[in-house]
Amino acid sequence: MDQQHLMDYLPIVLMFIVASGFVGITMVATHLLGPKRKTDVKLESFECGIEPQGNARVPFSIKYFLVAILFVLFDVEVIFMYPWAVLFKDLGVTGLIEMVVFIAFLLIGFFYIIKRGALKWE
Repeated sequence: MDQQHLMDYLPIVLMFIVASGFVGITMVATHLLGPKRKTDVKLESFECGIEPQGNARVPFSIKYFLVAILFVLFDVEVIFMYPWAVLFKDLGVTGLIEMVVFIAFLLIGFFYIIKRGALKWE
């Protein structure tokens, strides 16, 4: 790679360094400057001003996490459709065929998880 090509990445590297430095300095500063008094009231769990009832460590159903992961998976896949829609005219028929194949794979996966009962809430 030539020198000019590497210089194109300098702003990205600088932004990463500044962001990492800000996070690090903020975490160290809050740890050093923050109050260190631990009282029973501070350590008590807080739920919208309502007095806590029972144990907060009740396990969630695995179905909840499965639905959440599937939502994120399909949400991220839908994000790939936005750049395609922006460049739809430039991509032509090839881009259309590629998106049809992409959506077909997406639908195959969706019907598979429906058939397996991943979205059935019992």
